[in-house]
Amino acid sequence: MKPSIPKGTRDFSPSQVIKRNYIFDTIRQVFVKYGYQPIETPAMENLSSLTGKYGDEGDKLLFKVLNNGEYLNKSDATAFAEKDSAKFTQSVSKRGLRYDLTVPFARYVVMNQNDINFPFKRYQIQPVWRADRPQKGRYQEFYQCDADVVGSDSLMLEAELAQIYDEVFTNLGINVTIKINNRKVLFGMADAAGVADKFINMTTAIDKLDKIGMEGVTKELANRGIEPFAIKKIQEMLSVTTLKPLKDFFKNSKTGLKGIEELEEFHKYFDSKPATNTLEFDSTLARGLSYYTGCIFEVKANDVVMGSIGGGGRYDDLTGNFGLKGVSGVGVSFGAARIFDVMEELNLFPENIAVQLKCLLVAFDKPSHEYAFSVLNQLRTVGISAELYPEPAKMGKQMKYANARAVPFVIVIGSDEMNSGKLALKNMTTGEQEKYTLTELLTKLK
Repeated sequence: MKPSIPKGTRDFSPSQVIKRNYIFDTIRQVFVKYGYQPIETPAMENLSSLTGKYGDEGDKLLFKVLNNGEYLNKSDATAFAEKDSAKFTQSVSKRGLRYDLTVPFARYVVMNQNDINFPFKRYQIQPVWRADRPQKGRYQEFYQCDADVVGSDSLMLEAELAQIYDEVFTNLGINVTIKINNRKVLFGMADAAGVADKFINMTTAIDKLDKIGMEGVTKELANRGIEPFAIKKIQEMLSVTTLKPLKDFFKNSKTGLKGIEELEEFHKYFDSKPATNTLEFDSTLARGLSYYTGCIFEVKANDVVMGSIGGGGRYDDLTGNFGLKGVSGVGVSFGAARIFDVMEELNLFPENIAVQLKCLLVAFDKPSHEYAFSVLNQLRTVGISAELYPEPAKMGKQMKYANARAVPFVIVIGSDEMNSGKLALKNMTTGEQEKYTLTELLTKLK
């Protein structure tokens, strides 16, 4: 059998895992700095928890897990005969892999509401799965790094989350544009165009703008039953780049004006601290997930062609789906897989980040190998990352291994070193080699 992995997934080598952990650690440090606490949720959720939260497009991308045992005995034979895949799937699958971290978080909050303090600020760094068509920057298995707050309506939190985006990407060295809009502003557009009853259809089409362009969006709107005069009005509003002109369009839309008011209040908080990266209003930003109700975010890398590397927003009643009404939340997510690809392409990872091993010990024969093992133990005792080549092989073979591991120092031990008590330390970068007592060696390497 030829070994392979499922499409849309990938293996990570040791150096890649180290780089990915660098991203995670950078994000985690900022989350903790802003007062967020860690939680984890299962890879699988009940499908009843997941479906209906991401819109029709999102529901199609859910990975379903077959029921245990003889699941066909309880399957819907009629649905199978009629080739009704959605109905048949319901009869053979009750669980699915999580699509994002936000819906599982809402479920977690409801189940643990008596044990957490509100407002509750949590962060989560875990993989998610989407049955999307794989392409550059788009995978079927990838990590998300989320920060969310539930239990407060304050727009200060939106400003804080935008600051988290700014700080994290500054720390990673990625030049980004943080885009912001408000779902109420988008509803105002639908209102002003006379298609408030087709709001979801409108936003679903607009959300595809960066993939299919305005011409494609226009066709999509028409296919979703929106009349030409309304499409023209929507196009006019999507061309607006500042909030002020929208007020004229929204004269008769209370919801639209409320969205503008929320964005103005957001800026009162956010603008109190200078940002390193650009934050801009984008009237075309829609965020296709149907649970968003207020401010929405998306982050684009400026120096590379890549989809969004972050996104999020306000969701007023996501916990209501699980029985806890009236609890507002807001959060943002970092797309770690795309961030990794951006940093690789722009060569932004620190030099020697993959160098985890400080030194390698090599020995000439069995007695010196046994002696080297006692030295190895003392190196590790004081916290120095060290490894002993597992056998006294030819020196060329051992040094080749040292080069392959990109180890900065090699300690060479033979009978002379054992007798004199002075160990030969070779700097693998300069090629220089000097002898030190063990005490001197420990001090130098630390």
